[in-house]
Amino acid sequence: MNDLPAFLLRKADEYNAPSFIPADPICVPHSFSKKQDIEIAGFFAAIFAWGNRTTIIGKTKELMALMGNSPHNFILHHKEKERERLLGFKHRTFTATDLLWFVQVLQQHYQRYDSLETAFFPTPVKAQEHAVKHGLIRLQQTFFSTPGAPMRTRKHLSSPERNSGCKRLNMFLRWMVRHDNSGVDFGLWKNIAPADLIMPIDLHVARVAKRFGLMERKLPDWQAAEELTAYFRTIDPEDPVRFDFALFGLGVLEKF
Repeated sequence: MNDLPAFLLRKADEYNAPSFIPADPICVPHSFSKKQDIEIAGFFAAIFAWGNRTTIIGKTKELMALMGNSPHNFILHHKEKERERLLGFKHRTFTATDLLWFVQVLQQHYQRYDSLETAFFPTPVKAQEHAVKHGLIRLQQTFFSTPGAPMRTRKHLSSPERNSGCKRLNMFLRWMVRHDNSGVDFGLWKNIAPADLIMPIDLHVARVAKRFGLMERKLPDWQAAEELTAYFRTIDPEDPVRFDFALFGLGVLEKF
C-alpha cells in the first residue's frame, strides 16, 4: 500500500468513535461514573477479554451485579459473608478461586490507595524507557508476593518477564491512560503518558500487522508488541496505541 500511515490513521479515527463502545468490553466501565468503579470494572473486563466479545461483556456485567453494581464499595467494605455470593462465578478458566484472590488483593490495595494506578505506576513516569514493562512487573508483585497466592491464578495476570505480549493488560492501560475527544478511552491516569504505552497485540492484530509487513515475529510476544509500538511511534510519537483501533477494526470487525 502506497500510503499505509494515512490509511491506518483513517481507520484509527473510524473505529475510535462512540459507536465502538456498545459492542466492546469497554462498555462495562462506561456504565459507571466513579473513578474507582471504572477502574475495577475495566480491570475485570480486560482480564476476561479472551473469546467472544458478547460473552466477555456478559460475564463482566454478571460480576458487577454480584458486587451490587458498586464494585469499589464492594471491594472496600465487603465482609466474609458477602464473598460467598462470588463462589459460583466462572468465566472460562477463571474460577471462584481466582476471583476471590483478585478481590482480596484489590481490597488490600484500595484500603491503602485511592486508585489502582499506583499498583502500576506509584509515581509519575517521565518518559522512562520500558515504563509499561516495569509497571506490569510491579503489578505481578502486588498480586503474588503475598503468602498464600494460588499458583493457578498467576496465569490470569500476564507479565513481560515471561515474554507475554500482555494484550489484555496493555488494553486496560490504553483505556485508563489515553484521552481524546472521541469519548472511548477514559484518560483517568496521569502518572504515565499515552506516548509510553505499548500496543495491545493479539492474534488478530498480529495477523493484520504481518499482512502489512509491520511484524516479523511469529508470536505476539512482548518483543513483538514493543516492535509494533516502535513503528507506530514513527507516525504518532505522542499516541502510538491509537492504532490499536485500526488493527483491531481491520482484523476483528472487517476480517482483513
